[in-house]
Amino acid sequence: MVYKKQTIEVEGTVITVLQVDEADYISLTDMVKNFENGLSLIEKWLRNKNTVEFLGIWEKINNPNFNSPEFEGIMLEAGLNRFTLSVKKWVEKTNGIGLMAKTGRFGSGTYAHRDVAFEFGAWLSPEFKLYLIKEFQRLKDEESNARRLEWNFQRTLSKVNYRIHTDAIKESLIPAVLSKEQIATVYASEADLLNVALFGITAKQWRDKNQDTKGNIRDEATLEQLVVLSNLESINALLIRQGLSQSERLQKLNESAIYQMKSLLANPATKKLLR
Repeated sequence: MVYKKQTIEVEGTVITVLQVDEADYISLTDMVKNFENGLSLIEKWLRNKNTVEFLGIWEKINNPNFNSPEFEGIMLEAGLNRFTLSVKKWVEKTNGIGLMAKTGRFGSGTYAHRDVAFEFGAWLSPEFKLYLIKEFQRLKDEESNARRLEWNFQRTLSKVNYRIHTDAIKESLIPAVLSKEQIATVYASEADLLNVALFGITAKQWRDKNQDTKGNIRDEATLEQLVVLSNLESINALLIRQGLSQSERLQKLNESAIYQMKSLLANPATKKLLR
């Protein structure tokens, strides 16, 4: 699992937010710091029959491995004076993913998926829940803005490298006597060489399949694809200068694209930078 730790501040309380792979978990332990009776509130909330019912519904919607028969047994006991429920017991019996008990450098305590944490926040205080949602959304907006800046940077880098790429075409592939129309055709051909090497499709083929999309094939690319694309442009410029034919270059570029994409997608550190 890939962890990313961040914090938000809600009514003077610093609360840890863990991104576990693609899901956000909020520390319930931090949420109760400034409430009377603190940690005992989590236990009290878990004993509530309405809480157990909510957890079960959430798991059925979001967790294909949820153990419904075990949940039904827990639900029958919920509300009785002798009933107790811990996060560890819930996870072990139901294969639940909405709650987790965490230890280690990313923060110890009880964590809940953001949906569940918001429900707990409402149980603590409606006002607290509203501020929690507001600060959490602010955090997500900041992440989104940062990601957009990264995407724009990679898009710009791709365009800069494309200039290097087209210069190499002009030097090595375009005779001086060609017309402007012929030159444009050669550029388009080389652009699609990269498209086919990376995306497995030409720009026109992509457009025919995505007629309702405003952008083009590169506008819809992921950050990882844009990184590889910028690398392919430089590699293709070098291969052109070496005198390789278009078919030879396509094969080498495709092999390079496959290798680079596999490396990017398999490397947790790289994925964290691109997130």
